[in-house]
Amino acid sequence: MLITLLNLLAAALFIFGLKKLASVKTARLGNQLAAAGMALAVVVTMVHVTELSWVYAILGILLGSAVGAYAAQKVQMTQMPQMVALFNGLGGLASAFVGIAELLPKAQLYLSMGHFSHHQQTAIWFVAVVLSVLVGGLTFTGSLVAFAKLQELISGKPMALPQQQLINAGLGIACVVLTILGLAIFSSAGWVITCVMFLLVISLVLGVSLTMPIGGADMPVVISLLNSYSGIAGAAAGFAVGEPILVIAGAMVGASGIILTQIMCKAMNRSIANVIFGGFGAEDSSGGGGEYKNTKSTSAEEAAMLFDAAQLAIIVPGYGLAVAQAQHAVREFANLLEKKGCKVLYAIHPVAGRMPGHMNVLLAEANIPYEQLVEMDQINSEFKNADIALVLGANDVVNPAAKTDPKSPIYGMPVLNVEEARTVIMVKRSMNPGFAGIKNELFELENTLMLFGDAKKVVSDLNEQLKQL
Repeated sequence: MLITLLNLLAAALFIFGLKKLASVKTARLGNQLAAAGMALAVVVTMVHVTELSWVYAILGILLGSAVGAYAAQKVQMTQMPQMVALFNGLGGLASAFVGIAELLPKAQLYLSMGHFSHHQQTAIWFVAVVLSVLVGGLTFTGSLVAFAKLQELISGKPMALPQQQLINAGLGIACVVLTILGLAIFSSAGWVITCVMFLLVISLVLGVSLTMPIGGADMPVVISLLNSYSGIAGAAAGFAVGEPILVIAGAMVGASGIILTQIMCKAMNRSIANVIFGGFGAEDSSGGGGEYKNTKSTSAEEAAMLFDAAQLAIIVPGYGLAVAQAQHAVREFANLLEKKGCKVLYAIHPVAGRMPGHMNVLLAEANIPYEQLVEMDQINSEFKNADIALVLGANDVVNPAAKTDPKSPIYGMPVLNVEEARTVIMVKRSMNPGFAGIKNELFELENTLMLFGDAKKVVSDLNEQLKQL
């Protein structure tokens, strides 16, 4: 009875923690509640284990805590997407290991009652094991590929084999066939275990095969999808070992990940089916190329004079802001503008940066009021009223080619209407393209001025010039 109540308390902490994570103001409390729920779940689970397992569990907790503490201190904010990808992958691998560890000692015992399909309970158990191994393995290698692309260890461009979709379909069919063989045909534990091991190998290959054809610009969607996969694998592992709290936690992660993936797909005008079955982001990239012509540059002094006369300024944060760690300088810049009577808003594109919510987290770190962070659907109508828009390192999410060039790989993707502002100040370190690898038409517009340099230094120079004015 006590164990059941403690499990319910842990589940409640998960639910309330997730609810609090929905707001920047309460996100820290939500994280603490969820962490407390997980700690309670671990303690409750360890009540059931043997003395030897206690030793392994404690060693695992100490090792994992040490790695987590080190990562929390050393990993930069710009590397958070990579770390999230690794977390997803390790979660999937852990679920796969749990499924295999559950299968090895119990396969022969359950088979003694006949094929798994002969009894509903054993059939559910075997399917749960298969799902934990299959989805967990896929999540692991898929997340490693996502990490490598984000870390630029491999090219961020889509890389697909000839007939990639047929290969993926063949691997999927092989998984179904192996599951049926293990469930309803094989009566030997050795054959069943061999079958599941083949499933593990196929899942590892499938993770790579599904993720490699996806372009680096689409990694935010991939990360949210892999996060969902890790939750599904965890829930399946919970069914396999009979741990309700693991089922609850995994289901919450899986459901929230799918919801977030749908939001991301809508923000990028993509189909969730393309994400799931691979090839997402691998469209023809022939559009949007060529050299830049008729671009105009400006200086911090000239830009400061434009801002000094502005009544409404919209700041568009992007990955360049994250790389430069310019969020605190931006907060000081906004304060100076507000003292001069200028209204300041921040335009937040759902996939700006390298993962969902990346810009929100960065700006919240600098204590920028959450009310000033305006999502794309609400802010787009404001650009036509803005005297000036300051784009800090964003590229693909402000590219008008998404609306004008049918050959562009980002065509149809909802973007911020930055070009409608009276003046656009584009802060970039160079003319290099964004993660999509295409030319940005915004640079050549009549009302766009290029201000080259590191985002933090540029904004700091703007602050100095504004103070002098």
